[in-house]
Amino acid sequence: MSLRLALLLPVALLAACKGQAGFDDGEPRFPEPDRPVSEIGSNQFSTEDQRDSRGEAQTVMDLAQLEPGMTVADIGAGNGYYTVRLSERVGAKGRVLAQDIDRDALSRLARRIERQRLENVSIRLGEAADPRLPANSFDRIFMVHMYHEIGQPYEFLWRMWPSLREGGQVVVVDIDRPTDQHGIDPLLLSCEFEAVGYELVEFKDAPQLAGYYAQFKAAATRPAPGEIERCRGDRAALREGAQRPAKREKA
Repeated sequence: MSLRLALLLPVALLAACKGQAGFDDGEPRFPEPDRPVSEIGSNQFSTEDQRDSRGEAQTVMDLAQLEPGMTVADIGAGNGYYTVRLSERVGAKGRVLAQDIDRDALSRLARRIERQRLENVSIRLGEAADPRLPANSFDRIFMVHMYHEIGQPYEFLWRMWPSLREGGQVVVVDIDRPTDQHGIDPLLLSCEFEAVGYELVEFKDAPQLAGYYAQFKAAATRPAPGEIERCRGDRAALREGAQRPAKREKA
């Protein structure tokens, strides 16, 4: 089978950004996060069989209302636990883009995709601050137990925003604990997403996911990089004792 390993975005996309507010000599200037970041790859999860015994992927795909024929991205795909299950769920008429910043992980995943003959899956090498996703392409973007490892969340989310189709949404699964301990406070998560042009549409505590489930959509507009106001990462700033993000109706 043919696998498309897309490593580069069109130069024109970068050139189009030059001259906008928040750019200096063509380079965007994003705020630094006011919080620590977890080490990449140091968090160990249970085996795929154990995760399936809890119904993890099935639960996430059900909550995301994933349907056959959709086009989805699996950010931080790693060994492909979600990639192969997303592939089956969206079916032959759907598409899955598995993205990671680890070339070795992508190589292993490519072999798995080829071995399992997943014809509807492509892989792409991303960057630490840029998922390098094609514009106007995805119905769902999945970020499962990996958001806390993103060192430049404002830039990453800002660059990801154009890749959503109309009605497209971003799914985040994470744990309510400090960001240097492989988790993130859901209030801080919502704040960071909203700061760069997303709106929370769904939140749910989900023990079977070893954390919580959150879903966001793109707002009508996104701010220029220089207009982004970073979120304070300390508990006091997040209104310690306040309720978690309220569950909202899906758009």
